[in-house]
Amino acid sequence: MTVPARVSQQNPRALTPLAESIARLNAGTDVRFGMQQDDWTICSELLAEPSRFDLWRKDLAEWMAEQHGESDDRATAGYVMGWYLHQPGYLAGLLFHTARRVPSLKPRDMAIHLATDGRPHPDGIALFSDEFACLPDDPASNHPAATVVADEAALAGLLRARYAAHAAQFVASFGQVVRFGRRQLWAAATDMLEYGPWAAGRVCGDENGGVTDAALILPEKLAPFVSASTLHFTPEGWKRKRNSCCFHYVLPNAEPCTACPRTNRN
Repeated sequence: MTVPARVSQQNPRALTPLAESIARLNAGTDVRFGMQQDDWTICSELLAEPSRFDLWRKDLAEWMAEQHGESDDRATAGYVMGWYLHQPGYLAGLLFHTARRVPSLKPRDMAIHLATDGRPHPDGIALFSDEFACLPDDPASNHPAATVVADEAALAGLLRARYAAHAAQFVASFGQVVRFGRRQLWAAATDMLEYGPWAAGRVCGDENGGVTDAALILPEKLAPFVSASTLHFTPEGWKRKRNSCCFHYVLPNAEPCTACPRTNRN
């Protein structure tokens, strides 16, 4: 079941172009525009205090112990790494896929909400900034908040750059409290940049379009990312080769992910 995006502004006629784009989403998660209540976490505040990741991982460890009998430091780090990086990747992928618009992905312009019942995963994304990049034929291209770029390749390149800037801040912050090296962290960032548009295409009923978007965004290995898009078609459908590991497989009685890079099942 998809969850319609909710927009915090009261007067629909007053919505900015980006807020309108978000209001039209059926995102599979709660995507909002505007400042939220106290139980949301602004990304810049989380990144400024790396110790808050330890608190998040502690809550996750308790859930893992309930589900699997024990937890593992590698798994809590792997889960949180992927969960966090998915938020800017999916938000960008959704707006690129549905509107050919790229929002600000600065940590100060985004917030996440963590589920409070059961597994402490992000179940909501909020965006605060009106600014967006778009194509020349966008109906809102003359809006004061719009930055017009030449074509889809330029728009995809801007998305990649904005995501990379956010991911770099995450790598610097999260890297202080985990034992993962920079290569592992950027591998996860690469995976979530690819996964965002692919997931957007699937939730919007256009998986092939999502795959095409991922190839536009990651057409080749471009630093700091560790690979081009790896999506490829198989008899079972579209698959990818992950570059990073969430370490789910180390938990007792846990099946490896189907694309796990450590168990040769991708």
